[in-house]
Amino acid sequence: MFVRTKRSGQYSYLQVVHNERVDGRVRQRVIGTLGRVDELQASAQLDGLLNSLGRFADHSAVLSAHRAGETEVEEALRIGPGLVFERLWRECGIQRTLERLLQDRKFEFSVERAVFLTVLHRLFAPGSDRAAEMWRERYRIEGSEELQLQHLYRAMAWLGAELPPPQQVGATPFAPRTTKDEIEEGLFQIRRDLFSSLDLVFFDTTSIYFEGRGGETLGQRGHSKDHRPDLPQMVVGAVLDAAGRPLCSELWPGNTTDVRTLVPVVDRLRTRFGVHELCVVADRGMISKGTIEALQDGTRNVRYILGARMRRVKEVRDEVLARGGRYREVRPPRQSSKGPAPLQVKEVWVEDRRYIVCLNEEEARKDRLDREAIVASLEKKLSQGEKALVGNKGYRRFLTSTGNSFRIDRAKLEQEARYDGKFVLQTDLDLDAADVALRYKELWQVEAAFRSVKSVLDTRPIYHQKDETIRGHVFCSFLALVLLKELLHRMEEKGGHVEWARLREDLDALEEMKVRTTGRSFILRTPTRGDAGRALQAAGVALGPSVRLLSSDP
Repeated sequence: MFVRTKRSGQYSYLQVVHNERVDGRVRQRVIGTLGRVDELQASAQLDGLLNSLGRFADHSAVLSAHRAGETEVEEALRIGPGLVFERLWRECGIQRTLERLLQDRKFEFSVERAVFLTVLHRLFAPGSDRAAEMWRERYRIEGSEELQLQHLYRAMAWLGAELPPPQQVGATPFAPRTTKDEIEEGLFQIRRDLFSSLDLVFFDTTSIYFEGRGGETLGQRGHSKDHRPDLPQMVVGAVLDAAGRPLCSELWPGNTTDVRTLVPVVDRLRTRFGVHELCVVADRGMISKGTIEALQDGTRNVRYILGARMRRVKEVRDEVLARGGRYREVRPPRQSSKGPAPLQVKEVWVEDRRYIVCLNEEEARKDRLDREAIVASLEKKLSQGEKALVGNKGYRRFLTSTGNSFRIDRAKLEQEARYDGKFVLQTDLDLDAADVALRYKELWQVEAAFRSVKSVLDTRPIYHQKDETIRGHVFCSFLALVLLKELLHRMEEKGGHVEWARLREDLDALEEMKVRTTGRSFILRTPTRGDAGRALQAAGVALGPSVRLLSSDP
């Protein structure tokens, strides 16, 4: 759209014209004629029109002045994180649940805002809670302006505080019921009302070590999945639903073994979540004869898909894997690196116990090549002398001693080849073997969730000295994971995979600046970049104009 003059007789007229494409050709259409140029100039009507239009030109004028360095920046705040996750915080029911539990408590600060600040900090700048107080100064986070470090610590302690004795019904044998348990159960009831009943859950555990003492009871020595047996640790368990959304977490002393954790979690889901029929999918460390008997107890009536330890369980090693029979193809060899991994299955019964043997030919080839590389390296080391083998644990399982010397044990190599590319499941479900295997592979959602907690959300370092603040610290990572999974789920439903590391940078780059120019104050917003616009849309957030007038000097 532009303005032009049109000559008619001895006069020139001012016209507003718009270009439009008609039948593949650009044509000019006159929107309106403003009048004779000489009369407009003589009457000052043209100046009045320009001044009137200027009121609507602040956008380009302010942006041009800002780019030219002619504005004074009074304040700059990052707004992306707060806009997106504040909306999800409310829509997931977290704010409502916290406020309900806090309504009879008399804190002199907003605990709900302190928890939200900590959770947001865990998503965008993971690390110590101590850093959150300074971090928030660069962000627009509603209601966090007056929060101090002591408020964040007290909020953590409230999240992890033990509930009164009458509310300890349903506690696991390893830890008391705390405020965070009530929050998880409240959130599930909200989700259950909005979606559907729970019929399939995934459960797994990991360990988190402490740099300090690790509280009064949580910090204990145990099997370290972080490969730090020298430090005290705690065990963290997580339950996810079939869509991969976190349902609840369990925080236990570090010497709690995996095989003892599954039944208490099932009992909590039944008694505190009100779920009476479900199938549990869990990893190899959860399985034992006692665990299976407890799950099949008539009072529980819980179905299961459990990974079996192929090398350690005699029945699996000597009977299940020794059985013949053809594998049935579930997924063919993949045609590209992004395709699903190949999978074959066969069913094996030992008395009334049902096993599913699963084979991935890609993994089988990799296992074989890895073993051949170890053997080649072993042969080279043996030729150099036995001292070259000292301290290398990877070699030991393929060696045997003959007096004062070592040699490669070919029988062990053949035995190890039986496990190439395989995993074994035990289940009491009547589902087809292929469906059982595919359900179990979805357990990797839980493992990915733990990677999110420990790397993306970076739960460590944990320096707190009291059990309740440690529980609160870890639970904030759980709440961060709830929000993150909700956002990624919404975005992926609208199409395409989303990488959180890149999305986090895109959201963090969205800023609002308060600038002053020509005696007036404006709010300028930077453009969205990358996936930030998709995230805002998925969360249901509308940004509004990129330039807003705040005030003018009298």
